[in-house]
Amino acid sequence: MTAPILRSLADLRDLTRPFIRAGETIGVVPTMGALHDGHLSLVAAAKARCDRVIVTIFVNPMQFNNPEDLKNYPRTEREDARKLRRFDVDALWVPEADRMYPAHFATTVSVAGLTDVMEGAFRPGHFDGVATVVTKLFTQTTATDAFFGEKDYQQLLVVRRMARDLDLPVTVHGCPTIRDIDGLALSSRNLLLSDRARTRAPVLFDQMERIAEGLRAGDDFAALDAQARARLEKSGFSGVDYLDLRAQEDLAHIATPDRPARLFAAARLAGVRLIDNIAVNDQIAL
Repeated sequence: MTAPILRSLADLRDLTRPFIRAGETIGVVPTMGALHDGHLSLVAAAKARCDRVIVTIFVNPMQFNNPEDLKNYPRTEREDARKLRRFDVDALWVPEADRMYPAHFATTVSVAGLTDVMEGAFRPGHFDGVATVVTKLFTQTTATDAFFGEKDYQQLLVVRRMARDLDLPVTVHGCPTIRDIDGLALSSRNLLLSDRARTRAPVLFDQMERIAEGLRAGDDFAALDAQARARLEKSGFSGVDYLDLRAQEDLAHIATPDRPARLFAAARLAGVRLIDNIAVNDQIAL
């Protein structure tokens, strides 16, 4: 069944009003489109947990600090709608940019602390854009539950903190990263990789796994980091923005995984910026 594509907030409110009256749970899956199996796993999780499910598709200009990146971001709305048919979702919320940010729009939601490192440091303003648009999507859809992938783990923590701090009545669920058979984390940006670059891209995950194994064996992180960077460069990566070991709960920088920890990476390959993260130990509590 093809879900209705809604572009008017009035139409969205007309849809959700009877859900609210009936006391039904509403799950929202916020996306920027170009849907892949990672997104679809979030939709499946929402369908399993909630009475109603709304998928949002909005390429949010507020979270891009590079205009060229915004211009090149894949847009595949028709194909996205086709992929969602088998899930029988209740609606696709696909607002236009001038609906989300009308003239004289002047409000920004910021989350301090969690946004100062990694993606926040390399993409100034990015998480302000994320927090602002997600706040709007939560209120527009009247969501009771929201589903985000652990692939963007820093974003997941930011959204959770934002919802908690603002007393938004939404439970934010983290769902496991979905990978291709060669280990590459699924991402809409993978569509921008050439065939040759795509064959090299899994090296990032491979090197992260090597670091994690070394840390479990008690090896020094600095040495493991240097070795991984050298191997990535040899494999064709043009630069590593960060390769960080951080506490899972609050993203504090740590030297050894003496508490639940994750390894985070961002690296560039053939002009495409890939990000990933993996758990370093088995003490995972999401």
